[in-house]
Amino acid sequence: MAYDATKMKDWQISDAAEQDMPGHDDWRDRLGLEKDELIPYGRLARLDFMKIMKRLEGRPDGKYIEVTAITPTPLGEGKSTTSVGLMEGLGKLGLNVGGALRQPSGGPTMNIKGTAAGGGNALLIPMTEFSMGLTGDINDIMNAHNLAMVALTARMQHERNYNDEQLKRLTGMRRLEIDPTRVEMGWIIDFCAQALRNIVIGLGGRYDGFTMQSKFGIAVSSELMAILSIVTDLADLRKRLGDITVAFDKGGKAVLTKDLECDGAMTAWMRSTINPTLMCTVEYQPCMVHAGPFANIAVGQSSIIADRIGLKLFDYHVTESGFGADIGFEKFWNVKCRYSGLKPHVSVLTTTIRALKMHGGGPKVVAGLPLDESYTKENLELVEKGVPNMVHHINTIRKAGINPVVCINAFHTDTKDEIAIVRKAAEGAGARCAVSTHWADGGDGAVEFAEAVKEACEEENKFEFLYPLEMKLRDRVETIAKVVYGADGVTWTPEAEAKAKMLEGDPKFDDYATMMVKTHLSLSHDPALKGVPEGWTLPIRDVLIYSGAKFLCPCAGTISLMPGTSSNPAFRRVDVDVDTGKVQGLF
Repeated sequence: MAYDATKMKDWQISDAAEQDMPGHDDWRDRLGLEKDELIPYGRLARLDFMKIMKRLEGRPDGKYIEVTAITPTPLGEGKSTTSVGLMEGLGKLGLNVGGALRQPSGGPTMNIKGTAAGGGNALLIPMTEFSMGLTGDINDIMNAHNLAMVALTARMQHERNYNDEQLKRLTGMRRLEIDPTRVEMGWIIDFCAQALRNIVIGLGGRYDGFTMQSKFGIAVSSELMAILSIVTDLADLRKRLGDITVAFDKGGKAVLTKDLECDGAMTAWMRSTINPTLMCTVEYQPCMVHAGPFANIAVGQSSIIADRIGLKLFDYHVTESGFGADIGFEKFWNVKCRYSGLKPHVSVLTTTIRALKMHGGGPKVVAGLPLDESYTKENLELVEKGVPNMVHHINTIRKAGINPVVCINAFHTDTKDEIAIVRKAAEGAGARCAVSTHWADGGDGAVEFAEAVKEACEEENKFEFLYPLEMKLRDRVETIAKVVYGADGVTWTPEAEAKAKMLEGDPKFDDYATMMVKTHLSLSHDPALKGVPEGWTLPIRDVLIYSGAKFLCPCAGTISLMPGTSSNPAFRRVDVDVDTGKVQGLF
């Protein structure tokens, strides 16, 4: 039964669906789990990754389905909603289906974007737990990350206060000679807090810390979150947490978390985070939630661990990539699949008439402000002019050798003629195309979509990476810019090029992933350039190094790791019913 999504808020739909949500024993039976493989956590549960994978290591994998999107408006085009709707649609076909989505940050949840739980009848439940901390992974990551900063700042204070003999006698530590002007790491908090982007710490006396400039980022921007998304097991997590660069010493040598002797304790904080949290759709298909790394500076995917479990438990496993195919899919293709060794069967390109109209020259779309009526009334010209953006992304997916399925995530304002234009263009570009009304109708509205995906899964594909690992960094960037973004080439600032040459000359960085950093609002580096920009070059201003995750991040533009809170944040509408204790107002 679908709920009336036009009259009910998402939290109300979740509240209604939760009344019949399967319990722990039901999930064990439905998923074929042993008793100790499901770890209860209130109404939720974690899945014991290592136990499940050890028992099922010989079981064949199911079909691997990735969900991405065209270049979005600032409102997003519903990848999470489409992912959930696809699970529900495949469920309506009687198939054993599940999925994995990213964990939302408290920053967007309490700001302007919302919880990323899907929406309407394509929603993950229980929504309150999903939106407000889940089973504590982000909190554990904050503690582990900030512990490294505690270790660093305390070490700097003690090295300042004591001579070599005193330092060794009192602490047993050697002097690291940390350069206070080259501290790479900052602190994290899971809110959008622009007032903390640039701070001064250690004010006071000799025993009040080391006085220096510092900074905060939002929790999901932490390298620890990026690491969680790509690790294969606990041993991999332990090693990577020890290799994080916290600062540099006065001689230019990296100071790692293992030099501060805090990596073991960091792993202890994060020991439980390797186990995904089990949730479900409002139609009770199982869905894991695990990891939530930034999409524009990190990999932007749910975890490899969750995908590995899902492919053993489900015949059809759905996973989502952040932002458009130029960012999320490219990183899924060339980073996540390379790390995991998994090969997808099909990629879904989430498309909306709204976004195509924007790319066709429609008025600016601003989050929090009403849409211009051109987005809610038929405008065939704008749609026609906007479809090249969709076709560009279809071509990108096909270059990976993957079968694309375009899902038109339908709004009630879309017209038959607008949809016909999109379908014709998608099929002309070699993709299957289906209209889905999962937001309004749940699985019943996603049957055509699910059938197209199932059909595509049965076809062979010729998956291959865009570039070999042997390719040098600047050549990788040039390839991504030209093939995926449509740039004419790449320009480098002198500083960025010098750093790239240094990295290319050191074999230690040969197996580091190339993690492009650019805006998600355009195929180019300029968010104002919509559609398929032509005659432009990609400017690289810096290359960030994440030594624990093993990422090299070429930066095309400035990316803030701490978003700001808007003038009309969502937390103004969130409250608790004091009679029932239930949270209201989440969206």
